[in-house]
Amino acid sequence: MSIGMSLIVLIAAVLHASWNALLRGGDDRLWSMTIMCISIALACALMVPFVPVPAMASWDCITLSALLHTGYNLFLVRTYRQGDLGQTYPIARGASPLLVSAGAAVFARELPDPLSLIGVLLVSGGIIVLAFHGRTIAPRTMVFALGTGCFIGAYSVTDGIGVRLSGSPVGYTVWMCLSWGLLAPVTYIMLRDARSLVRGRWEMMTAAGGGLASLLAYGIVIFAMARGAMGPVSALRETSVVFAALIGRVFLRERLSRSRIAACLVVATGSMLIAHAG
Repeated sequence: MSIGMSLIVLIAAVLHASWNALLRGGDDRLWSMTIMCISIALACALMVPFVPVPAMASWDCITLSALLHTGYNLFLVRTYRQGDLGQTYPIARGASPLLVSAGAAVFARELPDPLSLIGVLLVSGGIIVLAFHGRTIAPRTMVFALGTGCFIGAYSVTDGIGVRLSGSPVGYTVWMCLSWGLLAPVTYIMLRDARSLVRGRWEMMTAAGGGLASLLAYGIVIFAMARGAMGPVSALRETSVVFAALIGRVFLRERLSRSRIAACLVVATGSMLIAHAG
């Protein structure tokens, strides 16, 4: 992966960590996630007339990805009920680069080069240490966090394949995120009263801003997967746990020990190897 593309994906990682911190810090995370998705759907609806329609071959992937993202939303919200950002976020994200690499190998016959593979292993290893070192994790927390990671791996591989079939990374991103965004309020209404979606202006603006950050972050990742190996791109995206750990420390007052700082350095080393491999 080129240095330029690596830097762009790292910017996406910062955006990704930011909206996850916003979600974790909220009082009603299902509501926050739903408003985020509604803002994503509205933004994509405005862009639809100006982007190409994805090729027919990619629409199965668009549909599957929208459903997987909906499952991811529900698991992520439940995960953040169980533990702090610095613990649950790394568990959810840590396994996904390896899952994406395995899925890309099986379904897209895509194998990363040795240096990239080492980088992926370092990133995943460092992320897991961030979550586990010196702390016990409740089984219920583990189930939802790992379930979230499985959804991440599944939709990442689906989108990596779909964007290559679509003929347009921008068109694919817009139509997939529109489909995903429209499912969120439907899911919310099935679980709660639709009237509770309307709240204070500041609350809604803040959550909507997180949704737009999420859209930009994942749009960058889809663009990168259209041009590079899925596993390394996923690993670079998951360096967002480093930024999440820092955000959790500064804004949510979560503990950041020396061992966790060392783990962040391991993740950074893996990221540099991935970038250098390009």
